[in-house]
Amino acid sequence: MDFDVVIVGAGLVGASLAVALGQRKLAIALVEPSPPGAVTPDWDSRIYAISPASQAFLASLGVWQALDARRVQPVERMAVFGDRPGARLDFSAYQSGVATLAHIAEGARIARALWDAATSLAGVRTFAPARCERLAIEERRAVLALAGGETLRAPLVVGADGAQSWVRRTAGLTARAASYGQLGVVANFALERPHRATAFQWFRTDGVLAYLPLPGERMSIVWSTAADHARELLALAAGAFAARVAAAGEAALGGLALITPPQAFPLQRLVAERTVAPRVALIGDAAHVVHPLAGQGVNLGFGDAQALAEVLLAREPVRDCGDRLLLRRYERSRAGAILAMRTATDGLAMLFGLPGATAAQIRNAGLNLTDRLVVLKNLLVRHAIG
Repeated sequence: MDFDVVIVGAGLVGASLAVALGQRKLAIALVEPSPPGAVTPDWDSRIYAISPASQAFLASLGVWQALDARRVQPVERMAVFGDRPGARLDFSAYQSGVATLAHIAEGARIARALWDAATSLAGVRTFAPARCERLAIEERRAVLALAGGETLRAPLVVGADGAQSWVRRTAGLTARAASYGQLGVVANFALERPHRATAFQWFRTDGVLAYLPLPGERMSIVWSTAADHARELLALAAGAFAARVAAAGEAALGGLALITPPQAFPLQRLVAERTVAPRVALIGDAAHVVHPLAGQGVNLGFGDAQALAEVLLAREPVRDCGDRLLLRRYERSRAGAILAMRTATDGLAMLFGLPGATAAQIRNAGLNLTDRLVVLKNLLVRHAIG
């Protein structure tokens, strides 16, 4: 079977690329081992802070409009606290001259909306569940064999298959990966006091705790902490866990009541040495994984998908989606954004992980200084929102 592009991985990033290309009448194969299931009324504990740039991209695909607006929460303010009393940095959408800082949305609902959009397009054919078996790179095309016996041929194969990317390994693209030695603990809570569209973040001696507002008097947390501490948190009874999270957040929203069981996932950093190879391109976590403290991982991935789609569709009709110059143009277009986000997240994680009074004094003074520099704060906001 012949296509213009084969995309391996139908998560948020891979599916968004399939929709972007499929809407422009390209023939797309979308390969996924575990397609998303139906959404449920329960709140998804895996949520994402969608930047305005990513929101605009999803809206251009018609996907953002398909989300239930009652399940999406705009963020208008953010308060960041250091690990010493009085160290604080505040961001405001109003003061920065933007509508919102981000929107908080459930991963499962975004995934479902993207999958429905992709499968509704005549030019997108899904292979799911499906497992990749072999990849051969020829002069003018790549040939992908699936375990079910299908053979997919296209000028370009895109790896959107996550941090353990089969496409990346099989194409011979190397990546530098390392563990942060932490787990990200996630859960959702009902609140005693309203969040007022505010996100909170505490840089603590035991990790980084984020409160992310959800619609109604609810919020989601991400607590990035040492693996032993994370396992201790997961072992707590529901009431004890809620009390621990409330205390760690300085009772900013009063008492908490757990509404979804806590889960945890390992935190790692990863950067591919190259994001393109002959007839292959990487996007999303297959190309880079950053610490979640900035909440920008999925936004980097959406930026990849949008950039690759723009490069491939810059000239129509598209003659060869795997052209070497096109792929190099994509790689160069994303290098700066990836480097900047990786440097910022790794730098903050390292800075707030340093022991000692001197390091604490420097980092907390830096928060207060940044809070007083309005122009700098506005620049940070505009960079974060894309």
